[in-house]
Amino acid sequence: MNKITPFLWFDTNAEEAINYYVSVFNGNPNKKIDSKVIDIKKYPEGPLEGPMKGFEGKVLTGIFELEGNRYMALDGGPIFKFNESVSLLVDCKDQTEIDYFWNKFVNDGGQESQCGWLKDKYGLSWQIAPGMEKWLGQEGEAGRRATHAMLQMKKIIIADLDKAFAGE
Repeated sequence: MNKITPFLWFDTNAEEAINYYVSVFNGNPNKKIDSKVIDIKKYPEGPLEGPMKGFEGKVLTGIFELEGNRYMALDGGPIFKFNESVSLLVDCKDQTEIDYFWNKFVNDGGQESQCGWLKDKYGLSWQIAPGMEKWLGQEGEAGRRATHAMLQMKKIIIADLDKAFAGE
């Protein structure tokens, strides 16, 4: 297990989300490692008391891997919601991979944002981008142009960043 593992809180659909994420990453045209469900433990059957009343059979802990990175999830009810202050970065190697993840998440009920960010249908925030250090953070006019171009984008378009960086 990772020393640090992201733990994702869902209302009541953690198992559905886990299976969805595994299927998305297994469909990646550039995948290196199969993504998989490791283990799902559920709340016990029979009446539960207190704040977990009605969670019988829901996910108590679900462990899964996306391209070798381990995550945990649970069904905890509507107490906490995802927000953009934490996101998962998918470091894409090319435009094909950016297009795949962007289109998959957005077309499956997600919502576009800016600069390569989106929210999936569960409300989890993702950054779908290549290694941006090639363009961003570079001193001088080229870096400024690339940064300005990126700030105008929703989905990252590598060719447009290259053009802006080159001054075309």
